[in-house]
Amino acid sequence: MRIRILWPAGQATATLRSTPTSQALWAALPISSDASTWGEEAYFGTPVSVAREPDAEQVVAPGTVAFWTDGDSLALPYGPTPISRDGECRLASPCNLLGTLDGDPQALRTVRPGDPIRVERA
Repeated sequence: MRIRILWPAGQATATLRSTPTSQALWAALPISSDASTWGEEAYFGTPVSVAREPDAEQVVAPGTVAFWTDGDSLALPYGPTPISRDGECRLASPCNLLGTLDGDPQALRTVRPGDPIRVERA
């Protein structure tokens, strides 16, 4: 499964692995939302609501496509967040791991709070 994430200043594609959360997201596409940022992470709400999966993680690699179950949001970290230690990508709480961005996660630096975001099948 590949998705495209679009915002006014850019776009990215991601490859999702087959998980219950990624399948729920896939079924809901396309979706539109407004972006939020938290340190070097872009995140945005979705109509998907799922339980935390057993392999959920809080510290992830830049470019991980994660699902924050506490906020029903996609979380796209590309660098440290306000609670990171030593430059890691530390999410607000453990998140379901969906896949990875296909290109350079630094493209997400152009996402601004309030930007319209669209996620669609690629």
